[in-house]
Amino acid sequence: MINPYSIPPLLTLCCFLGLAALTVIRGRKTEANFLFFILCFLGSLLYIDIFLVLNVESEATALFISRADHFLIVYLFPVYIHFFHSYLNINNRRWLTVFAYAGAFVLMCITPTPLYIESMHSYYFGYFAKGGKLYPLFGLGSLLVNIYVLIILYAAIMKEKSSIRKNKLKYVFTGFGFMGLMNGLNALPILGYPVYPPGNLSFIPLILFAIGLFKYDLLYMGTIVEKGLVYSLLTASLTGIYALIVILADKIFKGFYITGSVYLPVIFFFIITFIFGPLKTQIQKVVDRLFFKEKYNYQQTIKHVSLMIASVLDFKEIGRLITDTVMNSIRVDSCALYLQNPEGSGFTISSAKGSHIFSEKESFIANDSPFVELMAKCRRPLIRKKLMERSGDEEIQKVLSLMDAMNIEIALPMIFKESLNGFIILGEKLSGGLYLSEDIDLLETLSMQSALAVQNTISYKVIDDFNKNLEEKIEERTRDLKNALFEKERAQEQLIRAQSLAAIGQLVAGVAHEINNPLSSSTSLVQSTVEDLEKWDRETPPDQNLIDDMKFAIKELGRAKGVVASLLGLSRQSQSQFETINMNNAVKDALRILNSKIKQSNVEIDGNYDQNLPEIKGNFANLGQVFLNIILNAFQAVGEERGRIIITTYYDKMRKQAVFECKDNGPGVPDSIRQDIFKPFFTTKDVGKGTGLGLFLCHEIVSRHGGNIDIENQEDGGAKFIVKLPI
Repeated sequence: MINPYSIPPLLTLCCFLGLAALTVIRGRKTEANFLFFILCFLGSLLYIDIFLVLNVESEATALFISRADHFLIVYLFPVYIHFFHSYLNINNRRWLTVFAYAGAFVLMCITPTPLYIESMHSYYFGYFAKGGKLYPLFGLGSLLVNIYVLIILYAAIMKEKSSIRKNKLKYVFTGFGFMGLMNGLNALPILGYPVYPPGNLSFIPLILFAIGLFKYDLLYMGTIVEKGLVYSLLTASLTGIYALIVILADKIFKGFYITGSVYLPVIFFFIITFIFGPLKTQIQKVVDRLFFKEKYNYQQTIKHVSLMIASVLDFKEIGRLITDTVMNSIRVDSCALYLQNPEGSGFTISSAKGSHIFSEKESFIANDSPFVELMAKCRRPLIRKKLMERSGDEEIQKVLSLMDAMNIEIALPMIFKESLNGFIILGEKLSGGLYLSEDIDLLETLSMQSALAVQNTISYKVIDDFNKNLEEKIEERTRDLKNALFEKERAQEQLIRAQSLAAIGQLVAGVAHEINNPLSSSTSLVQSTVEDLEKWDRETPPDQNLIDDMKFAIKELGRAKGVVASLLGLSRQSQSQFETINMNNAVKDALRILNSKIKQSNVEIDGNYDQNLPEIKGNFANLGQVFLNIILNAFQAVGEERGRIIITTYYDKMRKQAVFECKDNGPGVPDSIRQDIFKPFFTTKDVGKGTGLGLFLCHEIVSRHGGNIDIENQEDGGAKFIVKLPI
């Protein structure tokens, strides 16, 4: 018959064997996992020893089992230290591990002797070892080892910033740390104190450790708690407790008539119905609160996001919706959405929320980043915990380095038509828990929805930009058409004007010839009469007023003759002789003609001549007349007091033109008459002081030379005439 007091060590043994089997099946081939397996194996040996000793009836057999078992059990504590050094990455205390192994080796040599285990105590719960003279060394060593382990675990918890890893360490501290203390207290019955060995109840901290193992994957085995598994373990545990109650009841009521009656099954029926049924329900609620308190309505979340995101066509709004959904449903400490930039060189942060503040460097991740390359290659979520299983790969190390720097626990690619449009990165859960399969399912669905929404937005932007560009092109073509129509109308006006001028020229030529002869005869006759009157030698001289009137008539006839000569010069078909000339020389000749007039005034004339000005083809006399008329107009515009005229020549390489500019500081030309100044007979001078043909002649001469003439008003006052002639 099994000793009821051996049930707790049996449960502890089962816990150790289960953890050892899990390490072999799911554990990675790392030093920490190997040491954890050795720890579970030695723990299993210890509780096989305790279970057998509590159930044997011979003291000699019990003594043999304890001595044989402790031959290996003494290595528990050096392995204990070695495991936690490896688990916490403590590499600078190898001397302590070596010292612990050396001490265990010494104790191993004396375990078969009475110096270690002298004999067996017989207690109410069964046999238990009696320590020899050197056993206190083992007890003191175990106490120091457990205190040391608790200290380094506490220091690691205080130092750790990641809430997930901090929670892992807390479970390790609670589970294995206190289990070590409870096993250390087994020294009390060994030293002769009649107390039930506290270490037999180690299954309690081991269960806590197992909860952390399944909830936080303490040893990186990839084993995450699932609801069905928890309920199965719960059912198995309740079944074990029920079996224990049956064994205890049989032990207690043995010899009573009730054991053979029908009442006992009825009692157990009521126990199962009214105690174990409600108890199981309450325990399931506790398990749900413990493991699944963060559960969210998966379908409702997806439905809500799908409805919202389908109607959004703005990147910022999509990012805000995604980050808000993740933060509210899964409750993470940070979430960010990255989208491909317009240049296609990388990914820029579009929306972020949470505690992590993204630096300027972190706000952009290039396409050649190992992080982006791995995501585009695998097209699956990058989970930091899983990537750590491949930390030996150099590229994976670079990815993990970036994820650590940016506090990334999981990254979700947004794939659309085999291309990576963006990705969502998430930090740790606020609870410090791991991402479960339900979380991954929701997040993958969100990432696919987001990729579709982003692509829809991109397509909408393309269509919108196309429409805008189309409108701009239509407006541009409309402007071009208007300009073409304007140029057409302008050309038609010029053609009509040219035809009108040609007709006027023919008319003027005929009239001028008819007028010129009478003018010449009249001028000659009046001039002869004036000469005769001035030579009058009679006693009564002629009236001087009459002579002055006749001289005035001669002057006016000369003026009329000059107008006719100008009209004749204008009307003649151009048979001028063209030659190679230098524009600078033509300008200087014009200034030489005005030299006497300039000297008698206070007008300052500055000349800026391009000495490397190319020569042009033209008529020297005609061009000289153009420059003379323009300079004379400027001279008359500034007046004879404090006037300034600046004459400039230069070469326009782009248009291959020689340019003449005459700028004055006069009143300028009003905008209202600028379009008329090159028309024939248009003048702003007083009556009798101008014919209105000067600028018109300049325009016609320049046109015959293949050039153009224009006028501009200066911001600081005055006008600037510009003549451009081809070289």
